[in-house]
Amino acid sequence: MTSEELFGQIVAKKSFLCVGLDTDIRKLPGHLSKDGDGMFDFNRAIVDATAPCSVAYKPNLAFYEAAGLEGWRAFERTVEYIRHKYPEIFIIADAKRGDIGNTSKMYARTFFETVDVDAVTLSPYMGLDTVAPFLDYKGRWAVLLALTSNASASDFEMEQTLSGQRLYQTVLDKSSRWGNVDNMMYVVGATKADMLGDVRKIVPDHFLLVPGVGAQGGSLEDVARYGMNGKCGLLVNSSRGIIYADSSAGFADAAGEAARQMRDQMAALLDRYL
Repeated sequence: MTSEELFGQIVAKKSFLCVGLDTDIRKLPGHLSKDGDGMFDFNRAIVDATAPCSVAYKPNLAFYEAAGLEGWRAFERTVEYIRHKYPEIFIIADAKRGDIGNTSKMYARTFFETVDVDAVTLSPYMGLDTVAPFLDYKGRWAVLLALTSNASASDFEMEQTLSGQRLYQTVLDKSSRWGNVDNMMYVVGATKADMLGDVRKIVPDHFLLVPGVGAQGGSLEDVARYGMNGKCGLLVNSSRGIIYADSSAGFADAAGEAARQMRDQMAALLDRYL
């Protein structure tokens, strides 16, 4: 998928919502089985309820790997279901991989050939060797951690380098030369929304994946004000605030309503800033 195709979805749905499928087997509603089948049934219902308002889904691999082989199979089945029923929707494997050489090539092969997602989150700590194998796949994306929303992000990301830049700025500056706007985007936390202007000075045209709106306290209004570019350039992720909006048998309806409310806010922001 190209950036133009992604932008086309945003315009068509008047939304830049990415729903995070952080599916915790321990939090499944009581009527669902606490196993891989239950995880998939939960995801399928969430996807069906939120697809009209969503342009992307982001399964968080940690939740599936914690459930063992059946959890991994639930992840695969979820991707297969989205691909079959909603082929226009962008799928991000939130795996945060970060290795080099043949290991990195195998990660790329896993997610782009075996599972068939559109994008993978990566830690760029070891440099280009970490990212290059993912850029070899036409139409696929590397999503690099840049300025994250966690409390200890300042331990490294805000450190000043010899060039005078903050480390996150160096990551943006150097890595933007490795790929392009059609195969690389960046994770920038919504709780750092006031710094999105500085991010945009370095990567004005790239898409940004923005977690932290909702349960983590980030402001959708601030993210749009500081981070939106001429083609939106944002995928704002919401996980817990949507998929766990209700824990009863009506969980999917509640998730759909939460997604619609966020989509309506996004539509107004698109009208204002585009």
